[in-house]
Amino acid sequence: MSDQDIALMAHLMRRAGFGATRDELEARVAVGYEATVEELLSTEVQEELNRDEMQRFHPWTWRPGTLPGMGAAEWLHDLVNTKRPLEEKMSLFWHGIFATGVSKVDHYDDVMDMIVKFRKKGLGDFRELLLEMAKDPAMIYWLDNNDNHADAVNENWGRELLELFSMGVGNYTEDDVRDCSRAFTGWTIEPKLPRGPIGRHDWFFEYREEDHDDSDKTFLGHTGNHNGDDIIKFITDDPSCARFIARHLYSFFVADEVQVPAWSVTPPRDPEAVDLLANTLINNGYDIRTTLRVLFNSDFFKNSRFERLKNPTEVVVGTLRMVGGAEFPAPGIGDLSRQPNYMGQDLLNPPSVEGWHTGAEWINSGSLMRRVNFTAELVGDVTRPGIRNIVDRMIAKGDTSPEAVVDGALDLMGPLEVNPESHVELVGFVSEGGDFSWKSADDIEKSTVRVSELMQLIVSLREYQYA
Repeated sequence: MSDQDIALMAHLMRRAGFGATRDELEARVAVGYEATVEELLSTEVQEELNRDEMQRFHPWTWRPGTLPGMGAAEWLHDLVNTKRPLEEKMSLFWHGIFATGVSKVDHYDDVMDMIVKFRKKGLGDFRELLLEMAKDPAMIYWLDNNDNHADAVNENWGRELLELFSMGVGNYTEDDVRDCSRAFTGWTIEPKLPRGPIGRHDWFFEYREEDHDDSDKTFLGHTGNHNGDDIIKFITDDPSCARFIARHLYSFFVADEVQVPAWSVTPPRDPEAVDLLANTLINNGYDIRTTLRVLFNSDFFKNSRFERLKNPTEVVVGTLRMVGGAEFPAPGIGDLSRQPNYMGQDLLNPPSVEGWHTGAEWINSGSLMRRVNFTAELVGDVTRPGIRNIVDRMIAKGDTSPEAVVDGALDLMGPLEVNPESHVELVGFVSEGGDFSWKSADDIEKSTVRVSELMQLIVSLREYQYA
């Protein structure tokens, strides 16, 4: 297998998942790129993660209350250990769009229920997912549709449905917002029982016909006694919806776009790619799986390596998967689940309905320091199985010169292509210790420490922060 085959497969696994070890990359290259795409898309035939162990050792994750960051521990364990990487990646994708947070919902369980729905429907028909979100109790409470009544319309859900979830600014009018909101009157939640000894009770969707506005409404040019189901059909029949979701897919899987509020005045980075994805959605009944198949097999995807700044979850999960040792839900899982928050992405608790601003806006002096410190600490732990595997491969290859060891580390950690100045600095750093030696146990131990120190520098480089 060629170095280019490995590099392309690594690119796919960073984008469609959270990275892969060299052993996994080699196994997947042997199968082939297109076959790997099909395997990633076929989540139903992949092994489902057994979550019983997490509940056994950390029963508090079942109803974690509202302690800052603690509620994401269950999901972080899933992200690190899943055998269905694309399923979890799509859950993260939809979580960023249908941004709903515990800051208002007031319990992680209800937001985590949304993540479960993203797993089940996130690769299917977007129209079904949109309808599911309209009936989701956390979403209803988050955007006040439980306060949307026939005699007192609340436009919060209707506005965000059009602006942030399906069409984007410029593709509807204020009258559309008003009548869209009227169509969703009566879509509410059953009253929740008082808080019990193990936390809040579950919410459930409820449709109250007596609270629904039965008068005629005009939405996107369609007039009639519309209900919420009709609104979602009219939205997804409009080409602007397909373009909106296509641009989201491009920004998340291909290359960083400007932020969503600027989309109405800023053209896509690659209009032809977005048009292809939009047409695929329209021609295939909004099937996300089919659209991703086209995306992952496209030239614009294959040529987009390191065009996206990793979001904090990708940094944390990708590094944990690379170094290994996080398979068992050991003590400390709660602390690990807070790490993305320290870098700017509080899982299950986005800052607003707009979600997180992505791309370069992930980075400031504080968040960058958190990224570097977290990743450097992990790769500096030579007891981690992933680090041991990298060192074992270097021993088997037998490279001893500083430059060869630097190239080997960059290859096994990516492969990563750093700029010439950084390469010179890395070689200069390891050259201070002379050549490496893999002969005796003492030599291996000393060289292993030097490799881990080298890797700590590599994770601090710009190139490691990009996917």
